Amino acid sequence: MTDDAFFQPGRNCDSVRHADRFSLLIDGSDYFRVLREAITRAQRTVFILGWDIDSRMKLTPEGADDGYADALGDFLHDVAATRKRLRIYILAWDFAMLYAFEREWLPVYKMGWRSHRRVAFQMDGKHPMGASHHQKVVVIDDKLAFVGGMDLTRSRWDTPRHDANDPLRRDANGERYQPFHDVHTMFDGDAARSIGLLARERWQRACGRRFAIRSHRSMSENDPWPPSRNVALENVELAISLTEPAFDGRPAVQQIRQQYLDAIERAQRSIYIENQYFTAGSVGGALKGMLEKPDGPDITIVSPRMQSGWLQEMTMGVLRARLHRMLKGADAHDRYRLMSPCVPGLETGCVNVHSKLMFIDDDLLLVGSANLNNRSMVLDTECNIAIDADGDPRIRAALAGMRNTLIAEHLGCETAEFAREFDARHSMNDAIAALMKDAGEHRTLERLNPTVTPDVDRLVPPEALIDPEKPVEADQLVGQFVPMEKPHRLIGRFALLGVLAFLIVGFAAAMHWTSLGDYLNLAALARQTRRIDTLPLAPLWVLLAYVLAAVVSIPVTLLIATTGLVFGAAWGSFYALIGTLAAAAVTYLLGEWLGRDVVRRVAGARVNKLSERVAKRGLVAVVILRILPVAPFTIVNLVAGASMIGLRDFMLGTLIGMGPGILLTVAFAHQLVASLRHPTAGSFGVLIGIGVVLVAVSVLLQRFLGRKERAEEGERRRQRDAQPPHERVVDVEVEAPKEAAREVSP
Repeated sequence: MTDDAFFQPGRNCDSVRHADRFSLLIDGSDYFRVLREAITRAQRTVFILGWDIDSRMKLTPEGADDGYADALGDFLHDVAATRKRLRIYILAWDFAMLYAFEREWLPVYKMGWRSHRRVAFQMDGKHPMGASHHQKVVVIDDKLAFVGGMDLTRSRWDTPRHDANDPLRRDANGERYQPFHDVHTMFDGDAARSIGLLARERWQRACGRRFAIRSHRSMSENDPWPPSRNVALENVELAISLTEPAFDGRPAVQQIRQQYLDAIERAQRSIYIENQYFTAGSVGGALKGMLEKPDGPDITIVSPRMQSGWLQEMTMGVLRARLHRMLKGADAHDRYRLMSPCVPGLETGCVNVHSKLMFIDDDLLLVGSANLNNRSMVLDTECNIAIDADGDPRIRAALAGMRNTLIAEHLGCETAEFAREFDARHSMNDAIAALMKDAGEHRTLERLNPTVTPDVDRLVPPEALIDPEKPVEADQLVGQFVPMEKPHRLIGRFALLGVLAFLIVGFAAAMHWTSLGDYLNLAALARQTRRIDTLPLAPLWVLLAYVLAAVVSIPVTLLIATTGLVFGAAWGSFYALIGTLAAAAVTYLLGEWLGRDVVRRVAGARVNKLSERVAKRGLVAVVILRILPVAPFTIVNLVAGASMIGLRDFMLGTLIGMGPGILLTVAFAHQLVASLRHPTAGSFGVLIGIGVVLVAVSVLLQRFLGRKERAEEGERRRQRDAQPPHERVVDVEVEAPKEAAREVSP
């Protein structure tokens, strides 16, 4: 690679890799058909990364003759069942509830119940607040990769015709949806292997441990490239570009934004863009600079006429109108066009342009998952593929053909017809204008001029909050939409204090002048608790109480102290220890049965950190978690059950970590009762001594282990950050299928 090469790894791309074959897949009917064909040819591994994945969607609604089921989830199950060495790993964004009605409800449970044991499903929420995982990637045997804008989910399939009344364009519920346009790429070679490494790194982050998956490229001569699909380009270099936010010690990666800016600056004759969104201020500023040049390029942006739904229309639609207004003001030479595809018969609907690509002259192609919004530039995880012809006439002709095919599709004409107009007029915009037709009767492109009323413009917040370039703090977001609370009047505060004081005085009077004081004192309570010891099968009831308390997450320390009060020091210690271990075992097995993703919904955000510790360090991690106040007793048990640690190590770690504390707590409770029954200086001295030892041991262990954990975590981060992103994964042998599926499936 020369010093003046366009692609610069670390700046505007992650790496540049060779592909023996490359094709641009236009619309879902093309992509999903060849993807299904390729998956049926898989031998070892299939990785699927997506913003959304719906197990009910059909890759080929027109039907397939490969003998497998139609629905995606059942199809993957069938393929895995016929390939004993094949493992399929599905990683979907752990989405915000804002998108709940657009996605399959509870996909974790549905995939888990129906899937083969070698099909693993995982939700990934490892990102800053407000971000998302937006990469759309499939990798087969590390030999064939698909990267682009299409998720394997509902309402994505369509043909290049985009007929208004296509009977096959229905979602899993049988509901019709509007025409959908998108593009994807397919390629092989070293470029595909690099995408496989990216998928493995995402898996490791999501699972909280180094995931044991090995590359099998050298183990099989099988070629997963679909025989039915022609090759558009052979022997070409592909640049892989990423967006990743700073998170969990990893630095931010903004290669895609830099690549967009570098590409726009390089344009001479034409810039052709298709994108779902058009709100990124940095890209808008670069385009504005090109429009201000007297000899700058034509700029054509194809975008949906309307955003999907009222919420996007009132947010991203408003931001698009603002950016469009800025570019129109800078377009002194009439070279800027914002356009939308039209098909007859849609009435109030429109073609949903979901693609994310950019052509610069006949020289550059940028395509992938990144929208032209700020989120895709800096906040969400994205993956793009780019090709630079670098003067090669073979590649230039191929790129020009891809661009012309896309524009011709929107205009409803043949690719050759548009190519002739472009060559004759030497202007992309003039060629488009010459082939535009009546939007009411023909397939065509129409110019857009989105506007926004002053009232709406004032109402919608700035792009920093709707389309942020960095994680937005919760209080900042709330403060933008929720008015500041007015301070309470001072008289109200005094009234509240007066009520509280009255209640306290009343309670004290009742304790002094009524018999309530005879019952609510420590000595009386201790006498009442000792009656439990006389119940039939008292030890069995104690064990049952521990188990039930753990299931409903009652603090175990309270039960341990109560056991000491009831049964004394010796038997109390024994019952407390056995009860604690029984409760730990039951909730561990419950966590194992529920699975990682269900446990995450019970435990909340802390489950990821707990799972990392448990999975990485096993027995030692359990001991540490029992001593350090990281999470409640029940949560630790559930997470351990959903992780890879064995029951034996878990129980041994619980015994080592909690045993000393149980003995000291029971001894303290027993001595407390003894001191109340026989209040002497000696008894209280023993009580104070036990309390001091209990607190001192706890504090010292927490400080020691906490310092050690922080030091080890810092060292791990330094080692990880010292490696290039594409070299952070080490291939190791695949673990047993059952264990691998258990690690990542519900």
